[in-house]
Amino acid sequence: MPKGFVDFQSKTKNPEHRAVHDVAPEEVLKVKDQVCLVDVRRPEEFVGELGHVAGAQLLTLDEIPSKFSQLPKDQTIVCICRSGGRSGHAAAFLAENGFTSVFNMRGGMLLWNEKGLATHGGDET
Repeated sequence: MPKGFVDFQSKTKNPEHRAVHDVAPEEVLKVKDQVCLVDVRRPEEFVGELGHVAGAQLLTLDEIPSKFSQLPKDQTIVCICRSGGRSGHAAAFLAENGFTSVFNMRGGMLLWNEKGLATHGGDET
């Protein structure tokens, strides 16, 4: 892997997008400070009951086509959504537009929460 990129042991082919690999939430947690986390949900979801991964930036799926140039091409990107569907679309779009190290977080924030991994926002008090 080139410098700045992370390879995932848990990667599997995304069933909907040939150019996209899904990665396990637990592995994303381990490398979250080495990758660019892009949450593509709506703002109210980002701060809603499921919360978000610490360090993730919010860039909604609707904004991706007009703002993807703001994302780093020299760093691994992990796309996140509620269940993995929208983030799969976002990852496919980025891959089609020249991003060489882009992944989809399998199961989205639903699986992240199911596994008891730490979140920001959401039901924090």
